[in-house]
Amino acid sequence: MKKMKHLGTLTAITGLALLLTGCVQRTKSGKPYGFIYDYLAVPTQHIMNWLANLLGGSYGWAIIAVTFIIRMILLPMMVEQSRKATVQQEKMAYIKPQLTAIQQKQKNATTNEEKAAVSQQMMALYKDNGISMTGGMGCLPILIQFPVFAALYAAIQYSPELSSGSHSLFMGFNLGQPNFMLAALSFLVYLLQGWLGTLGIPQEQKKSMMSMMIISPLMIFFISFRAPAGLALYFFVGGIFACIQTLIIYFYRPRIRASVEAEMKKNPPKVVVPEEPVVAAKPQASNSIARDHLSNRKRNAGKQQHRPKK
Repeated sequence: MKKMKHLGTLTAITGLALLLTGCVQRTKSGKPYGFIYDYLAVPTQHIMNWLANLLGGSYGWAIIAVTFIIRMILLPMMVEQSRKATVQQEKMAYIKPQLTAIQQKQKNATTNEEKAAVSQQMMALYKDNGISMTGGMGCLPILIQFPVFAALYAAIQYSPELSSGSHSLFMGFNLGQPNFMLAALSFLVYLLQGWLGTLGIPQEQKKSMMSMMIISPLMIFFISFRAPAGLALYFFVGGIFACIQTLIIYFYRPRIRASVEAEMKKNPPKVVVPEEPVVAAKPQASNSIARDHLSNRKRNAGKQQHRPKK
């Protein structure tokens, strides 16, 4: 489930990034226009200009301020969504024996009817035990970030102040041009966030998360490296907030685990797939042959005892 959540997030962000590159159109003279630019980028540019004037003319600090405000607004919602996802992970441990049995049936299913029946069992297992198929992580936090991401992407890409002049410099970085260093920092901070997300979870779940823990930062690096460094700065600061959010859940996990354990004691997991009866092992062939040979010897001895004397 965690893997599905990360995969959905990556697909959404990547698709949005590809979409944004073609949404803002240009006139023959090079002036940008379109819905994204007119209604998202331009207001964001005004906000950034206002913040930059308050912060000594630094657009770098203006981007950090915008990121801080957005993340602080989203932090309670993101923490709550992460808490729900953690509850789902803890509940999964209680239905694992049944889940394993269903997965084995999926491998052995040959006909469409058998596959459909197994899928129904899987859905019933999740539904009857109050577990979400998506892992409890809703799409609302991601959807809320879409317009913010779109606004910042277009605002930074087409900002006159960031395209040239001293305003585009921040700690030696040109925020209007792609920068490998900021992209690499974004990669590292999201790699750290992924590693923090594996703390305190079973080893089996860690193995399933390892691939996504690498792919997610790589996608962030790819987007950051191709975009202006101002967007990479937004990702970097946002990644720091993501690490803080993950640490909050890590320290809160023991309480979540105790709560789920108490709930499972009151309401044990509903059995959808009964356990298979244990079948006694068949005797080995060598033992069977030995018993047959001994039985034959006894019968032959009995015949010799009853044979009449001449």
